[in-house]
Amino acid sequence: MAMDDEDLPSRLARNIRTLRETRGATQAQLSKLAGVPRATWANLESGTSNPTLSVLHRVASALQVSLEELVAKPRASARHYPRDSLTTRVRGAGLLRKLLPDPLPGMEFDRVELAAGVRITGVPHTPGTREYLACESGELALVASGERFLLKPGDVVVFRGDQKHSYENPGTRTAVGYSVVLLTPPL
Repeated sequence: MAMDDEDLPSRLARNIRTLRETRGATQAQLSKLAGVPRATWANLESGTSNPTLSVLHRVASALQVSLEELVAKPRASARHYPRDSLTTRVRGAGLLRKLLPDPLPGMEFDRVELAAGVRITGVPHTPGTREYLACESGELALVASGERFLLKPGDVVVFRGDQKHSYENPGTRTAVGYSVVLLTPPL
């Protein structure tokens, strides 16, 4: 018997238990949803059962996963994205890098890096957009609709992102900040 075959009952048990716990459900709730006795569910999670294909199908349906996911080797729950794999835009002497590899609807997250004395112009977003600018290191100046805000490490300014704005590093060393934009959905 192959090593993987010997491990199948405990892998099935671990996967079912993890999937149930991730959903915040009890064994009783999911056994009822799957249409299997509570004792059957408990046996599945203990690794002591030898379920029929029909039972596995009902369990997979209740958990809203494929049969394959019930018996598959656990996949890593995290994925590493090297810095160079994230989208980076150069604006003049400024560097803007996406913080998240996957887009979130209605949101943008960028890391802003400006060398000493560098100023870049922001692009106004759709009407009603709010933008949050947080300073991580150095100094950042935000100019929005003619008003100037000087941010030091830990400071945050919130402003309408649908207006003209610019970012500047008035300091003598590189400044790093984070921009979070909450876009207003188009009408």
